[in-house]
Amino acid sequence: MTAAPRPPRTPRSFEDLVAQAEAASVDGWDFSWFEGRATEERPSWGYARSMGERLARASAALDIQTGGGEVLAAAPTLPPLTVATEGWPPNVARATALLHPRGAGVVASPEDAPLPFADEAFDLVTSRHPVRTYWDEIARVLRPGGTYFSQQVGPASVFEVVEYFLGPQPEEVRKGRHPDSARAAAEAAGLDVVDLRAERLRMEFYDIGAVVHFLRKVIWMVPGFTVDQYRPQLRALHEQIETKGPFVAHSARFLIEARKPGA
Repeated sequence: MTAAPRPPRTPRSFEDLVAQAEAASVDGWDFSWFEGRATEERPSWGYARSMGERLARASAALDIQTGGGEVLAAAPTLPPLTVATEGWPPNVARATALLHPRGAGVVASPEDAPLPFADEAFDLVTSRHPVRTYWDEIARVLRPGGTYFSQQVGPASVFEVVEYFLGPQPEEVRKGRHPDSARAAAEAAGLDVVDLRAERLRMEFYDIGAVVHFLRKVIWMVPGFTVDQYRPQLRALHEQIETKGPFVAHSARFLIEARKPGA
């Protein structure tokens, strides 16, 4: 989602908006479908730009859980050796189409499996919004002096949406994915955390189709989400948006950079 101003809205029916959202592709991490329908503030650190700067200085880079490869493919310069991993078959195909012309390889690898690379193979490892970070594996494939650079989802991210559909969540769930926990896990794997920043960012959903598309695309927000299961709540939210304006939520993001000690 982008932070562009919302254009004038043309009223549409609940059924039309939902049908359009259900028909839209959710492959990859392209969020252009939300243009004019939802907005999200961007973190101040500019992950894609900062990632591109680090890629330009690297000799061998690995992007973990690359999605459809959109962020990596947008980098101005890729290292001589660039590899990405992805676990979801539709995204593997999408990433291959984007990254092979850039000379980057794509490896189909389950998210919870060991990384299929030798020890100390890369001087840069990156990941944007990984489902889970396997710190021991990252430390293993980094060369001494190498860097892990990642933007991650923080605690209680977009919980206004989650709790609208699922009700209040336990405090331990709300506190999950905390940046302090990431620091502790990185250090336990033998990495030195050199940068850690967190922000909460305003999101606005301008129609119910944007909510449906978001929940179909970000499947862990409301696990097993279907329109049929949540149709009464969706219809009520549609009426709320139509009468009171955008549904406001807040995403949580943190940036972590960790370095492997050594030359």
